[in-house]
Amino acid sequence: RVESISRALVAGDSWDEVLELARSPELRVVVSNTTEKGYEVDASDGLDSSPPNSFPAKLLQVLLARFEVGLPGLTVLPCELIEHNASRLRGIVLGLGELWGAAPGFLHWAARECSWHENLVDRIVTGTPDEHPLLDEDPLVVACEPFALFAIEKTDGVLELFSHPAILPVDDVTPYALRKVRILNGAHTALVAKALPAGFQTVREAVEDSELGSWLRELLFQEIVPTVSGRVDDAEGFAREVLERFRNPFVEHRLEDIALHHEEKLRTRLLPTREEYAEQTGEEPVILTEILRSQG
Repeated sequence: RVESISRALVAGDSWDEVLELARSPELRVVVSNTTEKGYEVDASDGLDSSPPNSFPAKLLQVLLARFEVGLPGLTVLPCELIEHNASRLRGIVLGLGELWGAAPGFLHWAARECSWHENLVDRIVTGTPDEHPLLDEDPLVVACEPFALFAIEKTDGVLELFSHPAILPVDDVTPYALRKVRILNGAHTALVAKALPAGFQTVREAVEDSELGSWLRELLFQEIVPTVSGRVDDAEGFAREVLERFRNPFVEHRLEDIALHHEEKLRTRLLPTREEYAEQTGEEPVILTEILRSQG
């Protein structure tokens, strides 16, 4: 049960309150999870937007409000499943600041005094179900699996803020991200392409179907795992564990939810594996090629 959330502020309704929080000495960390499309910038945004439409512009205004009252920088943990998430977000925010004429002192503060951490989150958390016995007392009820991993690249200070068995301080988050994106997320996106048109509603239903389950195992162990083996730790064992996670009867992960931004996910989760498989073996991977061709 989550009991650490004190309140929720909607930027469109309470932007002044959001900026007031930015000026609080108690604020230390900004955590984001805005999906793979979250770093796109709206051309209509600016320093005087209240609020801006895009997340990077919102974060820029939050940091600027804090800088203007002389407070220390923040720890920024962007959890989007985007390669080099922290450095990319940092570059976008600083680029917007420079474009919109923010003071050089602020740009230096945001770049050097704020701590931007590459990271990888791995835990399946489903959306609120249509039916559940706890919905009456908690309309925002969600289910999460026991597995949890939060890999954070180490820099000065971050480990003082976080202590949890699932948090893994690492020198380089890349192999953890590669393993998750190609194996777990690749399997998810493949199931959207194959199982959703066939009428399956959830990941568990698809994996437990004898024909689809066999198809997914062949995709994982014949095409995906061999492509990343040697670059990540225990790719085969991780894939076996992923299949067990997918069978969790308490986590009904809807394929239609995973289908959000499907074209982008095909490009980042499956296409690189297909290209690398062909480069490594001199042959086309049958299942990956079939999926990508069927999706246009």
